[in-house]
Formats: sequence, C-alpha cells, structure tokens
Amino acid sequence: MFVGRYGFGIDLDRPFEEVLTAVQNALKEQGFGVLTTIDVKATLKEKLGLDMERYVILGACNPPLAHRALETEREVGLLLPCNVVVREVNGKTRVEIADPKAMLGIVGNPALDELANEARSRLERALQTLASS
Repeated sequence: MFVGRYGFGIDLDRPFEEVLTAVQNALKEQGFGVLTTIDVKATLKEKLGLDMERYVILGACNPPLAHRALETEREVGLLLPCNVVVREVNGKTRVEIADPKAMLGIVGNPALDELANEARSRLERALQTLASS
C-alpha cells in the first residue's frame, strides 16, 4: 500500500475490469455502496475527443457513517461520498482512495475525527482484501 498527500492506494497486476469489480465487492464487504460511477476516459472522449488511459471514479458511501457525519455537521455533505479511483498506470491497475482523515480534517471539527478514523480503517481493509485476493 502507498500513501499520498490526501489518499492511499495499491497497484495490482490484474486486468482493469477484474479490479473494478473486485473493488466494488471489497467496498461492499466493508459496508460501502457505490452511488456513482464516472468513466473519465469515456467522458473525455465524448465531450472533448481526447484519449487517455482507463480511469473510473467511484463514489462510495457507508450509510451509517455518512449519517453520523451529517448529524455532526450538515455541510460535511460537500465532502461526501468517498472517492475511489481505479485507473491504469504502467501496465498495472491502481486503486486510490481519498483519505477520509484528510477530507474531514479540513472541516476542523474534532467530533468528526473518530468517524474519519473508522471510515479510513474500513477502506484500508477493503484494500487489504484486494491485495490478498
């Protein structure tokens, strides 16, 4: 697993479509549903005529965690859902997840810290599932 400035992820030597399905299953095991799927490659091709590598953004939501966050601070909805990117990088398939601690940290409300930690733990477990399958 690698950690970036505002996210973390993993590179896998598996086909893109297989990883995309596996990511959705791993998220589901951790209580996250996928609310949105944005095919960035297809969108840029359609709207701008541009080609790029396969790149999909999944909007993942854990309803109990989202509810708790919204009950704590309504504006936090601007930072939801959790974005998960699946993309091709140098012949591998990369899965990157926006770090809930980084995202919710900008709110500056300590009441959200525990929630962010729980969300991050669940998302890390999803990545561990991908790494071991």
